[in-house]
Amino acid sequence: MEGSGSGIYENHPYVPRDLKLPGFVPGFLSQSTIVGVYGLSSLLVVLLTWLFSGRPPKKSKIDRWLMCWWAFTGLTHMILEGYFAFSPEFYMDKTACYLAEVWKEYSKGDSRYAARDAGVVAVEGLTAVLEGPACLLAVYAIAKGKSYSYILQFAISLGQLYGTAVYFITSYLEGDNFAASSFYYYAYYIAANASWVVIPTLISIRCWKKICAAVQVQGHKKNKTR
Repeated sequence: MEGSGSGIYENHPYVPRDLKLPGFVPGFLSQSTIVGVYGLSSLLVVLLTWLFSGRPPKKSKIDRWLMCWWAFTGLTHMILEGYFAFSPEFYMDKTACYLAEVWKEYSKGDSRYAARDAGVVAVEGLTAVLEGPACLLAVYAIAKGKSYSYILQFAISLGQLYGTAVYFITSYLEGDNFAASSFYYYAYYIAANASWVVIPTLISIRCWKKICAAVQVQGHKKNKTR
């Protein structure tokens, strides 16, 4: 802990500087290593899903891309966010565990993670436990052409949008001052979360149109049988 004038600062890189994190252990891995491993593993998941989705029965390219998205986001929810939700002392990790390193690094963009903010923990915990498995179910539903595919994707996308909205709104209401610098604010807090705003929105619109079209067709069939 360091003193500066009348202020007392904790020995960590997060904002606010007086955030108390007893037993904090600095990260062992570099930013490039953390981002690189995440990027390559995500690319591997997408590649394997793409190859798997090319097997019969034949599926459209958009369905194959959707399978890739659901596989990627489902594993991200379950593994990364699941680790955070159930590892309250990740910032004390001394083993260079990759998952702990991810959250030590990401907390530079949003220190509420290191501080175990109740709202963030609740959102991430529910996302990991409920939405994660649901995303993998969506991969199966698309692959098998299940009738519940669109309503499932619609429900998950709304859940992701709701969770992201709560995440951003609570930060704004609490002062929106949790990033160590503007770089981390825009790179981690904004850019890293943008996909969970744009893609779920597009999927929701697509699923809404598909569901409405199916209901309309069903209505025409009923009218013809009368």
